[in-house]
Amino acid sequence: MPGQNLTKEEAAVRSRAVTVYDYDIHLDLTGDDKTFQSTSTVQFDIAGADETFFDLIADEVTELTVNGEARPVDSFSDSRVHLTGLKDKNTVTVQATCRYMHTGEGLHRFTDPADGLDYCYSQFEVPDSRRVFAVFEQPDMKAQFTFHVRTPSEWVVFSNSPTPTPREENGSKVWDFSASEQISSYITAIVAGPYVGKTGTLTSADGRTIDLGVYCRQSLLEHLDAEWVMDVTRAGFKFFEREYGRAYPFRKYDQIFVPEYNAGAMENAGCVTFRDEYVYRSKPTAAQLENLANTVLHELAHMWFGDLVTMQWWNDLWLNESFAEFMSHLCLAEGTEQWQDAWTGFMARKDWGLTQDQLPSTHPIVAPIRDLEDVEVNFDGITYAKGAAVLRQLVSYVGRDQFFEGLRAYIAEHAWKNTTLPDLMGKLEAASGRDLRAWAKVWLEEAGVTLLSPVVETGEAGKIVRLAVKQEPFTPGSSLRPHRLAVAGYSLVDGQVQQVFHEELDVEGDETPVESAVGLPRPDLILVNDGDLAYAKIRLDEQSLAFATEHIAQFPSSLTRGVVLASAWDMVRDAQMPARQYIDMALSALTGEDSMMILNLLLRHINTAVSLYLPTDEREELANAVAQRLLLLARSAAAGTDAQRLLTAAAAARATKEQAGDIESLRTGEATLVGLPTDADMQWTLLLSSVRNGAAGETQIAQMTSTDQTLTGAQKAAQARASVADQGVKDKAFKDVVFDRDLSNDMRIALGRGYWANAIAAPELYRAHVPQYFDALREVWELNTNHTAQDIVLLGFPTMLAGRLADLDVVKAGYDWLDANEDAPAGLRRLVSEETAEAERAVKAQQCR
Repeated sequence: MPGQNLTKEEAAVRSRAVTVYDYDIHLDLTGDDKTFQSTSTVQFDIAGADETFFDLIADEVTELTVNGEARPVDSFSDSRVHLTGLKDKNTVTVQATCRYMHTGEGLHRFTDPADGLDYCYSQFEVPDSRRVFAVFEQPDMKAQFTFHVRTPSEWVVFSNSPTPTPREENGSKVWDFSASEQISSYITAIVAGPYVGKTGTLTSADGRTIDLGVYCRQSLLEHLDAEWVMDVTRAGFKFFEREYGRAYPFRKYDQIFVPEYNAGAMENAGCVTFRDEYVYRSKPTAAQLENLANTVLHELAHMWFGDLVTMQWWNDLWLNESFAEFMSHLCLAEGTEQWQDAWTGFMARKDWGLTQDQLPSTHPIVAPIRDLEDVEVNFDGITYAKGAAVLRQLVSYVGRDQFFEGLRAYIAEHAWKNTTLPDLMGKLEAASGRDLRAWAKVWLEEAGVTLLSPVVETGEAGKIVRLAVKQEPFTPGSSLRPHRLAVAGYSLVDGQVQQVFHEELDVEGDETPVESAVGLPRPDLILVNDGDLAYAKIRLDEQSLAFATEHIAQFPSSLTRGVVLASAWDMVRDAQMPARQYIDMALSALTGEDSMMILNLLLRHINTAVSLYLPTDEREELANAVAQRLLLLARSAAAGTDAQRLLTAAAAARATKEQAGDIESLRTGEATLVGLPTDADMQWTLLLSSVRNGAAGETQIAQMTSTDQTLTGAQKAAQARASVADQGVKDKAFKDVVFDRDLSNDMRIALGRGYWANAIAAPELYRAHVPQYFDALREVWELNTNHTAQDIVLLGFPTMLAGRLADLDVVKAGYDWLDANEDAPAGLRRLVSEETAEAERAVKAQQCR
């Protein structure tokens, strides 16, 4: 519907004319489980016009009153309530029947299979508060929101304001919230249901007592470590209040873990929601805890940057998300004792950004956002990870003290208002004395990534006579960029790899000399970007790469190993290094890796290399060898460690029929690994492997399901059933993933994972689905909500088959579809072009030997 796709121009016209003051919203959640009643009363002024519109996605409008006058409800059409004959000051009431969602958008409703209890939560970013109440759905029309929510008597409700004492009314409860602060509609929240949890407090920088709450559904309470979450939150409050120079702007801080969530979390003002996969049913690994801590701090950082000061339009979404991403890692590294090496973990995020930045859809960090469809597909690695890496560069460029001086001035001037990027850059220029226009142009306004590599010349006795950093534009036509980075040398000394020189410098232009290296003996390895401060593609010279391949496990730190391996991985993706060579190098690095974030990243890259980048005639042999090596590493890992658990899970995921018996023996207990947990999550991991390889089947799935009657259990069972290597099973799984509109997004993802589980061993099972997939794409995009449509497009794209079947050209199929569908929606074309490019990259990598 055109009315659902608000354009930037429409939004600008509306906000120039309309000043909105407050919303009074009544929601009745006591009816059936399909729809709910919504009544919105909105007060606003309008100047220079006598008409405007609300955004609303609803089954029907049952009543419309404008300034006390009843209006025909047929003014609601095309997801808009059209308002005419307005005065300078207006009060409009819209009563509507709205629909609960099962896609993680709007007001999501969920029945917990563990106990039959119903839960609701809202998710409004980008444009989905309009699924719950009539609203001016754009970030620059801030207002106060007062919610009144009627619920079943056993429910509790959370919103942006403190939860009030409910009043009893006709067997139900009514929760009358006080007015919120001045906020944008996309960060309002309603979370309702029989949630349970724990509460606490902290003292804010201005002396106020801030109430804290951490909640989840009842079936997960035994696994919720609310005290841990509140401890991380307190550390974040202390750090952010100091660095932002302003006390926490809201009145309380609730954090609620909710089911079937599309994102990691959402920064609703004072009422943050998280996907409840973060409530770990098993003992979490260090990497899981670091990820959760980072997410907690990311959302907390938004309370100032995003919620207190908010972007004017979605073209500054990058600044909102990149800033929170940068600040959360900075807080981990400097505001906590547990995660002082957080910038090592950040490498996994940069990997996402660098991958996104090399797709045909790469865009400037400051992306042009013409309408809501543009922003829906822009929650990507550039918006989050690249932007955060570039902000880290900006801090180095202007100086840390000057950066935060400018930031504090920005927040002080624009609190409770909306801003654009120049507002922030102006404050940073004033604080630092630097003209940032040239910096902003090449870093923020141009797409792509540059390539950095060492240029080394040696003379007598192998001493360096010249060392320079060479910079090349990887993306044709893009400018070279200024980088603040370090160059270091490493050599084998007394059997240990040691750093033998280090220089931090500014790299600009096509070549930058490294003066301190001249006259030194040539190190065994020269590493550009030591410490991983820069955002760029990094290359090793031939001698350095050879040394790294042989000695990677002996490097002194995870961060150094990570930078070296990231360079090698980039070469694999660019078809400059055989995947086999990288796999050998990464497996060697696993043996002594003590950073679980890096270990996770390496396992992910090994999995991708085996699945996509190995030559077809080598893949079966090497896939088996990798699985066997991972199993050996799992068996030799220290008992009860994170590494043991992660390596066992990786061995199960990569196991071929030759390891199937070993995995099944671990599952049944016939064989044991001392210290390996036997919890439900590990049991599912092993069972999924056994089912995929034919060592277990429906009987074992049913047995496991009977002992794990939870949401996770239901999703794992569906994944397992879709993992059976049978044509009929694959046909049904494909049909369900692509066409079943009743599936929740999480269940669809579980089915999709099971569907593709046999792509390496039996690619012929998928042949017939490829043309069916491309034929269905436009229908999928038209009939589903945006999140669901994106999931289907990504889950169904046959990248796993690229280069694997002689008579099936996945790359050609993708390009043929793009050629034949030039008029398809831009978001759909973007996703198809990205996946086609990744398939093409896979084919090229397979040809590198």
